[in-house]
Amino acid sequence: MTFNDLHQQPCPLLLANVWDASSAQAAEQAGYAALGTSSAAIAAQFGYADGEAMPFAHLLFMVERIRAVSDLPLSVDLEAGYGCSAEEIAHNIQQLIALGVVGINLEDSQVVNGIRSLVDPLLFARQLQTLVSLLPAGFFFNIRTDTFLLGVDDALQETLRRGELYADHGANGLFVPGVKEDTDIITIAGQVALPLNVMALPGLADIAALSSWGVRRISTGNFLHQAIQARLKTLLSGIQRKQVFEEIFCDENQ
Repeated sequence: MTFNDLHQQPCPLLLANVWDASSAQAAEQAGYAALGTSSAAIAAQFGYADGEAMPFAHLLFMVERIRAVSDLPLSVDLEAGYGCSAEEIAHNIQQLIALGVVGINLEDSQVVNGIRSLVDPLLFARQLQTLVSLLPAGFFFNIRTDTFLLGVDDALQETLRRGELYADHGANGLFVPGVKEDTDIITIAGQVALPLNVMALPGLADIAALSSWGVRRISTGNFLHQAIQARLKTLLSGIQRKQVFEEIFCDENQ
């Protein structure tokens, strides 16, 4: 079954967003069918902020280590592409393909001076079309639109407009992080001719409901990494405060 096929099933593809070799191994052992990277989590591993503050070489290194321990289909969060032109972005993607990557997330927003904002949708769509023409057939372009994430006016209508435009220019999937209202999800899944990818959020419907509404991919985003980091801080603080070590070992037999 190809990575594209995993987006055509009645039950959504539940994607584990990983950040290093050990998290990839944990996801594979837990039975996930495919992996995605989290740009924020990988950046944090190297001490960088999200938003392409990290050198592309660091991302490439981590992808290589993930691929070294797992043969699961891997999609990479490439943010805005790590390049100023379609040719530069295509070169980056070709390096990922050489490592066995089967798809990417590419987002229609950019971070400039710490501020994220949407880019012009038509320019983005034309760039996407060029990328598709430069890369092998079958490579999966999951296009992320940040309309809901950034809380733009008329987010639903802007999402539909951008989604339809991206579908016409070669996108294989539409990722809408931040959307969680039932009616919004149902409308997007019903009106945009692309597999819809949503992100796990507090208050999001369960997988059975999302499946019935037409969602075809669910991402965990950076939230797994955040939860583990919070647990790590709790353990470290507990040792320092209590001057004992029991909390480290309380789960070792579970």
